[in-house]
Amino acid sequence: MTNRIFPLIAGFFLIVGILSSTIFVVDQRQYAAVFAFGELKRVVEEPGLQFKLPPPFQSVQFFERRILTIDTPDAERFITAEKKNLLVDSYVKWRIVEPRRFFISFRGDQRMAQDRLNQLVKSALNEEFTKRTVRELISEQREQVMQNIRKKVAEEAADIGIEIVDVRLKRIDLLAEISESVFRRMEAERKRVANELRSTGAAESEKIRADAERQRDVILSRAYRDAQTIKGSGDATATKLYGESFGRDPQFAQFYRSLDAYRTSFKTKQDLMVIEPNSEFLKFMRSSRLNGSNPASK
Repeated sequence: MTNRIFPLIAGFFLIVGILSSTIFVVDQRQYAAVFAFGELKRVVEEPGLQFKLPPPFQSVQFFERRILTIDTPDAERFITAEKKNLLVDSYVKWRIVEPRRFFISFRGDQRMAQDRLNQLVKSALNEEFTKRTVRELISEQREQVMQNIRKKVAEEAADIGIEIVDVRLKRIDLLAEISESVFRRMEAERKRVANELRSTGAAESEKIRADAERQRDVILSRAYRDAQTIKGSGDATATKLYGESFGRDPQFAQFYRSLDAYRTSFKTKQDLMVIEPNSEFLKFMRSSRLNGSNPASK
């Protein structure tokens, strides 16, 4: 009885093992390639439970369908149109879209595919950098450079079953031996622009100042002209009034003018005048002293 049970159990496990080797599960993040004696028979892209012949008749190999990243470990050197050396860090986002072509190109070796993409990216970078200056690569045309590299690499990668999702330049640095000269040139350029702005500002300042002074002179001349006109009118009116007043009493007018002359001649105590006592200039002083009254009242 025991001799019969053991063969049955062994046969059962053998059948289970054979059946399990014919079943495989495809994850949604993978492709499955079914091979028969090393020849690719079919590619399974839909996730789920799948069947195949047991080994050695058929075998399965899985490929990633997710987006993968190639990140350069060390910065690489490239030469610009100005013959300047630049250190560039870049990365590539890629994925397998045609597993059959991918297997034919690299025998399913993902490392070989990465090496091939690195070569394509390096070639595209070198082509773009040799056509542009440092300034264009750093600021003005950086986005255009990345687009051109992505387009060129994508066209060549399509032949090996790979889609290029993105290509980016992480860092672009000058070599230490040329950084100082570039910085000095940039500093000189900034100083030149600053000097141009200062000279332009000084010219505008002089223009504004000259215009302001011209307007001031015009205003002052007009004010002086108006003041002289008003003063002349006032003097004419005063002269007319004086003439009319003095015409009514000539003796008082003579007396008033004499007082005005005395006031002008003796403004301070230090003023001194040497004249004869009987001088005409002192006529009203003498008459005032002798009569004790104002001669103008006579």
